[in-house]
Amino acid sequence: MSELGKSILRGSIGLGLFAMITAGLIAVTQNTTAPAIEQAIAEARSRALLAVLPGDLQDQNLLEQQITLPGDTAELGVASSAEAYRFLEDGRVAGVILPWSSSEGYTGPIDGILSIDRQGRVLGVRVVRHKETPGLGDKIERRKSDWVDQFAGRSLQDPLAENWAVRKDGGAFDQLTGATVTPRAVVGSLKGALKYYAANQAALLGAPEAANGETP
Repeated sequence: MSELGKSILRGSIGLGLFAMITAGLIAVTQNTTAPAIEQAIAEARSRALLAVLPGDLQDQNLLEQQITLPGDTAELGVASSAEAYRFLEDGRVAGVILPWSSSEGYTGPIDGILSIDRQGRVLGVRVVRHKETPGLGDKIERRKSDWVDQFAGRSLQDPLAENWAVRKDGGAFDQLTGATVTPRAVVGSLKGALKYYAANQAALLGAPEAANGETP
């Protein structure tokens, strides 16, 4: 074999060994870090869920109370395979955290979560994903403004369902300065989430139908 041939052969062997070692290191790194990554994801999800609960209800592991959404999820705008999370108070299911999504955002979908107590009242709302205009529509984020706080304590009786709209549309809720489409989408989604809760309350809370046909 010529010197050139020997040089090429040595180079090929070296590259092959380098590729094998690199692949092995990647596999070891993935196996080592995978549990840490999963734990970090779980912790981030838990923090996001706890953000829609009052402080006196935040000392619990919501991920242990995960359920698959029952019934028709069209009012929520999410897939039927999506999850909800029950939360407890004094060892009893006190309500549920639901996902919601709107395709009516100004620049794309808006995704969020809200917590609802047994009486159908909103406890908290957070937007978790959107592409709305910075400085205008992005004020639906709690870290940008307190706009979402106006929904706390509200229900389909306060205001009535027909008034779940922004003031520009004759409703009860403030819009954002310079932005109407984005808050309109959020208000519409929250109204849909409350309607979904009313229709599926017993299944969401894990309680049987009452004898008179009413949910507890």
